[in-house]
Amino acid sequence: MFSFFKINSNIRSIRRYWNIARVLSKYGFDNALEMLGLADMAAKGRRLFRSGALDLSGFSSAERMRMALEELGPTFVKLGQILSTRPDIIPAAFLTEFEKLQDQVPSISFEELRAQIELELGASVEDLFEFIDHESLAAASIAQVHRARLKSGEEVVVKVRRPGVVKLVESDISAMMALAQLAERHVSGSELYDPVGVMREFARSIRREMDFSREGHTIEKFRDNFKSVAWMHFPHVYWSHSSRGVLTMEYIDGIKVSDLSALENAGLDRKLIAKRGADAFLEMVLKHGFFHGDPHPGNVFILPENRICLLDYGIVGRIDESLTSFLSDIIIAIVNRDMDQVVSLLLFAGDISDSLDIRSLKRDLSYFIDGYYEVPLKEIEVGRMLLEFIEIITLYNIRIHPDLMLLAKSLVIVEGMGRTLNPAFDMVEHVRPFMEKAVRRKMSPKNIYKDISTVLSSYTSLASNLPRDLKEIINRLNRNKFKIDLEHRGLDKFNTDFDRSMNRLSSSLILAALIIGSSIIMQTDKGIQFLGFPVLAFIGYVVAGLLGLWLVYAIIRSGRM
Repeated sequence: MFSFFKINSNIRSIRRYWNIARVLSKYGFDNALEMLGLADMAAKGRRLFRSGALDLSGFSSAERMRMALEELGPTFVKLGQILSTRPDIIPAAFLTEFEKLQDQVPSISFEELRAQIELELGASVEDLFEFIDHESLAAASIAQVHRARLKSGEEVVVKVRRPGVVKLVESDISAMMALAQLAERHVSGSELYDPVGVMREFARSIRREMDFSREGHTIEKFRDNFKSVAWMHFPHVYWSHSSRGVLTMEYIDGIKVSDLSALENAGLDRKLIAKRGADAFLEMVLKHGFFHGDPHPGNVFILPENRICLLDYGIVGRIDESLTSFLSDIIIAIVNRDMDQVVSLLLFAGDISDSLDIRSLKRDLSYFIDGYYEVPLKEIEVGRMLLEFIEIITLYNIRIHPDLMLLAKSLVIVEGMGRTLNPAFDMVEHVRPFMEKAVRRKMSPKNIYKDISTVLSSYTSLASNLPRDLKEIINRLNRNKFKIDLEHRGLDKFNTDFDRSMNRLSSSLILAALIIGSSIIMQTDKGIQFLGFPVLAFIGYVVAGLLGLWLVYAIIRSGRM
């Protein structure tokens, strides 16, 4: 318990940590607290919920964790949503449950938002807008959206960050980071999943999401990437009415891509929309390396002339050149049924454990490819195939770049929308030309020269630095300053239990000494007498009795008789 508070001595409020432990204990995760070295908190949680506890017998551990995250609030809900895209970190059952987490909360009154808008934009709402609807269009844990009209007449939507949300999120991030540090310290094998690294990535993600100016710049980056594509539309950002906490954008009056009857009534071409949507997404991934990370139907609107408009740019993925090359190579190797090449690419690109069973991995990947061997190309769902591939490699604790996970999830959604719009939709036909371009680019003389130059440069740097590094190691050995840091894991709980046992043993010895000493004094007639007995003996018996009662109470209170 001491180590937990020591790590977090700079945190503003300790009550949040207790609340996290309380909720975890409430939903039956005492074992998780004990694994983190918080056995005292787990014991207090058990006592707290011993009477009137929830009946959780009908719920799985994944369902209980989802309910715990929902009770802990918006930051933990966001964490669950991000983890739902990480099959390399959490089991499939938890993935399914975390996908159910909804970032929907009741709207707050506009009067509470008014002060936030005026603080962010430095003017009164009446001076900024000709009209603003006091009823929200949408409400989430971080922001609330209202429709409005500018003084110049443009119809807009105003996204406003909820008051106090930054302070709440920062407090929760600190708590999560402390728990991640405890996991690295106490949980054996946690280094493979890098809990602190995952938390740092989550902190960056949610901080970016709370900075609406970043979202505005993201929209403009997408617009620049597609400036030559007339059928893609991106909302205009009104920077004069935007800041880090307020984002004012063009109001999009379109039809949701999932509203098939409305699309038909408007005379729009569903097959063309499906084709354009797939081409746009693949161009984002394989050409620009920058893609929309949440393209669900609610964020895709169709405008006249079959134009496509994407909304909500809070989550984006990035695929750099090396990851694009890896993706192209792995798909080519799968198509060619080259298991050795697949495994070689995985070993090169992923973080692997020392106990990797390569033979079993090849066998499972062969079964996976055989399952698609005679399937017609138009029936292959590329997104689900990629997810299945990722699921296999994560069984062997091979970690792949998080953006690749986000890409697979997004590809499933885009492919599903395409098949809904056009039952004959074939994603493979859309992927093929992009892959052919990627292969041609990879095999071009210019790219081969670039790769050779990079390798030669790396070896040259290694050769030039090696003598210096060896000299430094030898000098440190000569000066007796060569240090090897050893870190133990899982001994803190043992040390705590050992200290507690020694304290009880010492108390028992003192108790026995008091009883024996008082009994010896009782046999003498020395000192002050009371009712014919030595007062000192009475005092010894009283102290021994109180000490014994305290010791029995402490043992019962700990729950370990």
